[in-house]
Amino acid sequence: NKIRQKLSKGEVSIGSWMQIPHSSVAEILGESGFDWIALDMEHASISYSQLPDLCRAIQLGNTLPIVRLLDGSPPNCKQALDSGAGGVIIPMVTNSEQLINLRDSCYWPPRGKRGVGFSRANLFGKYFEQYYEEAQNPLLIAMIENSEAVENLDSILRVKGLDAILIGPYDLSASLGITGDFENDKFIKIIDLIMKKCSKYKLPSGIHVVEPSEYKLQQAIKNGHQFLAYSIDAVMLLKTAKISEK
Repeated sequence: NKIRQKLSKGEVSIGSWMQIPHSSVAEILGESGFDWIALDMEHASISYSQLPDLCRAIQLGNTLPIVRLLDGSPPNCKQALDSGAGGVIIPMVTNSEQLINLRDSCYWPPRGKRGVGFSRANLFGKYFEQYYEEAQNPLLIAMIENSEAVENLDSILRVKGLDAILIGPYDLSASLGITGDFENDKFIKIIDLIMKKCSKYKLPSGIHVVEPSEYKLQQAIKNGHQFLAYSIDAVMLLKTAKISEK
């Protein structure tokens, strides 16, 4: 809800990305001032059995754990949220029908069709009643990262319950045949189109600033993005864990 309040006021919510499956890394990131930390199930070697401990470590810093799902299937939604994630980032969203199905797979009845039960998210029943409201409305982020999604963007942005979209720059550029070329006019025009449509539907847009560059982060904010992922634990380590050659 704090993240939603920020976004509704036009403020910026900044999180980070985690690929190293260790609770100490999760605890450090959770104490680093981010609003949320995304646990990457798609490209990292994080297993579902590790999610409860990673979510717990992130929450120690009053930071919201979010899971970037493996492939955006209903079982992925249930496992991530039952582990204690406060929301999901759905990869490779291509159309509104897909998004609606996954949205409903994240909600407990009566709002959705996610299975109800005791889990780490409600401390195995101890906070079942308190969790009921949260389970009706977890944070829902759709990744826009291919040309098909751009073609169907109007219908995607109209889906009720969607909190924000997050642009995946590498996959999006790859789908355009210009992998990693973020200065290409073709890529820039697509980003501009996405942001204009988000503004039209009053839905926050975001992008993953992969390089740990505060300059690039501030540029993304100046460009109008509100929901931003700042770098990745492994990339931050890689960029700082070396010395200049003598």
